Amino acid sequence: MDIFLQTENLLKEVQETTIDSKETLEKFRIRFLGSKNILKDVFGEIKNVPNEKKKAFGQLVNSVKQAAEEKFATEQEKFQTSSQENNNIDLTLPGDVTTIGARHPIQIVRNKIIEIFNRLGFAVQEDREIEDDWHNFTALNMPEDHPARDMQDTFFVHINPDIVLRTHTSSVQVRTMENQKPPIRILSPGRVYRNETISARSHCFFHQVEGLYIDENVSFADLLQTLDFFVKELFGKDIKIKLRPSYFPFTEPSAEVDVTCFICGGEGCNVCKHSGWVEILGCGMVDPKVLENCNIDPKKYSGFAFGMGIERITMLKYQIKDIRLLSENDIRFLEQFKSAI
Repeated sequence: MDIFLQTENLLKEVQETTIDSKETLEKFRIRFLGSKNILKDVFGEIKNVPNEKKKAFGQLVNSVKQAAEEKFATEQEKFQTSSQENNNIDLTLPGDVTTIGARHPIQIVRNKIIEIFNRLGFAVQEDREIEDDWHNFTALNMPEDHPARDMQDTFFVHINPDIVLRTHTSSVQVRTMENQKPPIRILSPGRVYRNETISARSHCFFHQVEGLYIDENVSFADLLQTLDFFVKELFGKDIKIKLRPSYFPFTEPSAEVDVTCFICGGEGCNVCKHSGWVEILGCGMVDPKVLENCNIDPKKYSGFAFGMGIERITMLKYQIKDIRLLSENDIRFLEQFKSAI
């Protein structure tokens, strides 16, 4: 068949093809516009066309392609319009029920703690979870072979024993003191790791929030008033605090802070082991040696620090008896805290 006649027949086919479905439209596209469309074979015949007719032949082939493109675009738009009309939303129908999620209880308590201390001027400071020995231990008055290191079972990185998963967020305080001059008033929340047996009361990872205040003439009375304000804001105005002498290598003097058991009101119950008090955090005045390690003059500046486990506060506040519930992501457990957002 003459190549010109063959091409004219293709043009006629394009013009007369009836497209009544998306399947027909797709077949049309493949035949005339696809990667292996029939026009490629036709155009390949141009080498057999006499030179004086090559221009006319090229124009004819292009007219077929242009006609196919225009028809495809027109028919495609018709199907899209039709599909949109069929999918119109009936605004009179009842809406779909939206399931409301819940914040994790640890996040709820963390946000509340931060909000309380923000009102006292504490700024949030966060940093790395993989630390070196200096910032996690030595700068905090725990040199190598110091017995205080045995207080924390540490995850060491096998290829480099000087690198650890941080055991507390005190390392953030060290880095802040190294890079910022007093006054310093920060709160450092974050995840920490300790090589402990997982049980109802302990886990190999948990969350802490620690506070640090360094300035001139900071006293233990400032620490006491700060913690008293925090406890009453978090647990209620009727809650009292009690400090017991304790030991931490990076503070001197050091104390454990107990609060009135808010389950029994101080009368004695299983939660407080019938003492009327529950422990919530540790605190103390920053040891002068720690200030020296961070290039802060202990003769000019003093400060206090405190730290608490967010899981412990959460378990006490919501009467959760097993710490493992906080990391199992059981939706049934988490849904209980929707009203606490």
